[in-house]
This record gives sequence, C-alpha cells and structure tokens, in this order.
Amino acid sequence: MALKYKRILLKLSGESLMGKQKYGITAEMLQHYAYQIKELHDLGVEVAVVIGGGNIFRGIQSEGSGIEDVTGDYMGMLATVINGLALQSALESLGVYTRLMTALKMENIAEPYIRRRAIRHLEKGRVVICAAGTGNPYFTTDSAAALRASEISADVILKGTRVDGIYTADPEKDPTAVKFDRLSFAKVISLGLTVMDMTAFTLCQENNMSIIVFDINAPDNLRRIVTGEEVGTLVE
Repeated sequence: MALKYKRILLKLSGESLMGKQKYGITAEMLQHYAYQIKELHDLGVEVAVVIGGGNIFRGIQSEGSGIEDVTGDYMGMLATVINGLALQSALESLGVYTRLMTALKMENIAEPYIRRRAIRHLEKGRVVICAAGTGNPYFTTDSAAALRASEISADVILKGTRVDGIYTADPEKDPTAVKFDRLSFAKVISLGLTVMDMTAFTLCQENNMSIIVFDINAPDNLRRIVTGEEVGTLVE
C-alpha cells in the first residue's frame, strides 16, 4: 500500500483518554488509540506521539489553589508522563516496540529526549512517545508537538480531536458552522481560527510543517490519512 506520509507526529489530547469519565484514563479509549497506532506501524509508518495531560492535571487548575503557575505547569508535564506510560504499556501489549522519551529527566522510567536518538528509534521501527512537553513552563503540548515534529523532520502533524476538521465556528455549539477542507497558515490567522496555540502555530508556519486536524475517534481515519485520502482539514 502506497504511503503519502512516511513519518508522522500524532498529537493526542489527554482529555481524549477520559472517554465518558470526568477524569483519568479509560481502558476503552487507551486500546482504541493503541490499535490505531499499531495499524500505522504495521503499514510501515514511522510514528512519534505527543500526548497531553489534561485528563489528570492542567496548569490552569492551579489558579486560586495557592500553586504558582510554574509549579502547576510542571505538574501538568508529569501528568503527560503518566499518560505516556499508559500508552506505552497498551502498545507493547499489542506487540509494538516503543520508547518513552521525556523532556524532564526521569531515568528509572523513560529515556531523556535526545533528537538523534529519537530519530534512530523511528528508523528502527519503534513508536516514540514524547512526554513532559518541552520541559519548560509556559509552553503547551501543542508547542511540544510542533517542536518535536520539526526536530525529527516529520512529514506532517496529525492533530486528533473530537470533530472532523476545522470549522468557521464550534460545530458542537453552532449547527450552521461550515467545515474547511484546506487552509493556508495566513488564512487561519486572518479568520481568527484556533488550530493550535499561537506559539505552536507560528513554529509550524516558520518550518513549513503541515497540520491535519481530524476526528481521532473514527476508527480508520489515521490509516486513510497516511495512504493519501483527504480526511479532516489540511493546513499548509
């Protein structure tokens, strides 16, 4: 099967792991993502994953709690490591070799993120899970996704969401919202659309890193994207 994208960076939100729960990780969603990533791996796609931590802790939760912003951001980074460990375990239960790499050193459970080592793991057919964001406060996991994708020379960032692309408005709130199939970076900015936070979006624009926003919950979408079908919204 011909592949349009041979090396991808998959951005997953932590909230997506909650399923119908209010917090935490559901086995159903964890297995759903593991099976989809395994399908890409079996096709020969080199897969790196950046996962958020909002299902466990968000930096914004520190407001009014007595926790300073920087500390709250570090707590959020640790939450992404928990999600990374869960995803690693789910993938390896399916026979997919993985490497969990973190921007914060924690040698007992993960490798430190080193660009050349990450690329070598991908070349050897291992799924690389990048956790702990960029390792710096004030940067989101969207920024981490843009940074890691650029560093490993990914062909595209695949941003999995609950909706099937970018719309003129929130389709869950506005039934008249219209979906875009393709957008330029300049058009996204001029229309005031939210694809990623501005830091991450600017990094993608400066490095000519295409972004596809798609519905991660549809079971075949990842396979369809890497084999060249038009799914979701492409920003390039």
